[in-house]
Amino acid sequence: MSSRRSSFRRKEKPAFQRFKDHCRHFTAFMFSNVGIILLVTFYTIGGAFIFQAIEIFEYERLRSEKPHRFIERNVSGECLTRIWELTAENISFFDHKAYRKRVNDVLLEYQRAIVKKQLKGPDVEQWSFSGAFLYSLTVITTIGYGNITPHSEWGKLATILYAIIGMPLFLLYLSNIGDVLAKSFKWIYSKVCLCRICPGVAKRRIIRERRKMRHLARALQMHHMESGGGSSSYSSSSSTTNSNSSSSTDYTKSSYRSSSIVDVAYSGSDSDIEREIRGSTDEITVPLTVCIFVMVGYILWGALLFGRWEDWNYLDGSYFCLISLSSIGFGDLVPGDRVITADRDKVEVSFILCAVYLLLGMAVIAMCFNLMQEEVVHNIRAIKRGFKACFRCRSS
Repeated sequence: MSSRRSSFRRKEKPAFQRFKDHCRHFTAFMFSNVGIILLVTFYTIGGAFIFQAIEIFEYERLRSEKPHRFIERNVSGECLTRIWELTAENISFFDHKAYRKRVNDVLLEYQRAIVKKQLKGPDVEQWSFSGAFLYSLTVITTIGYGNITPHSEWGKLATILYAIIGMPLFLLYLSNIGDVLAKSFKWIYSKVCLCRICPGVAKRRIIRERRKMRHLARALQMHHMESGGGSSSYSSSSSTTNSNSSSSTDYTKSSYRSSSIVDVAYSGSDSDIEREIRGSTDEITVPLTVCIFVMVGYILWGALLFGRWEDWNYLDGSYFCLISLSSIGFGDLVPGDRVITADRDKVEVSFILCAVYLLLGMAVIAMCFNLMQEEVVHNIRAIKRGFKACFRCRSS
């Protein structure tokens, strides 16, 4: 009994080796598909907490050191914007009373805002958790709306370091998740197009496969007729000549293969061909029209959702989704513009749903690009084979 315990202790790995094994398994899991999703999610959440803490500290410092400068920087821009809007409206400059009354109202609101901010403190609502989360997401996705920017030196330095690590991580996320979604969508597409629910699609595909096999059978028949003149003439010549026995067996095998291909092409059942089609899912490509339909559908679905969340019309929602998913990010339309007046809980949920939409949407765009690339490469190879066949026929 003691000998068994001693042998078990000898086989047990040291603590440092076990720690290395656990680290290796943890790293492998984190760079798997599920691990990358969790890593990107927690990286964005961690960045939100970091930027929120840095910028709130900066706002508090500005309030205590230079309160008048802080208030002027945050309020004067709004006042000037309102006055410019008044001058751009259809107000007759000859009616001085109406124009002066509107400007006086704006200046009165400006004075009230100064007093309110002096009593209330800095406006840190844009650096709430939801705003900081959106900022972190726009940094690693390279969208960059520009509605929220860091004002402190530590915030700018943290943004640089955060982007250096986060951008490659997000590109890895797009590569892996896009590839997984492409394979899954291809499998679903093959099952849908070859199922019993869509007999017309499956029947057309079977007809195309039978046509390909018939063309191949005709080409093999022409090749055998040009080279040997058929299997009967060759069998008579092989009976008189013993020196070419090895070549005769090869030719007999090739002629047998050609005859079998001809039999399958002209008398094969549709179930056999359908079984071959179902087995070769790797060779199935998704048409470009289907990929474009998926992208357009996702953008329109996002336009409908953002129209309800942000009170946008359908055109503005579609415009925002396209600009965001293409990582252009002009910043003229940004979710959360109602952050000052709307309910805080509703805004928090809106930001979370927006982040989920962007993360999933960019993966869907990467999936569609992968499928479109496979389709284009497949078509180019088919054109290349067609040109080779034409040149081969002309040379023969």
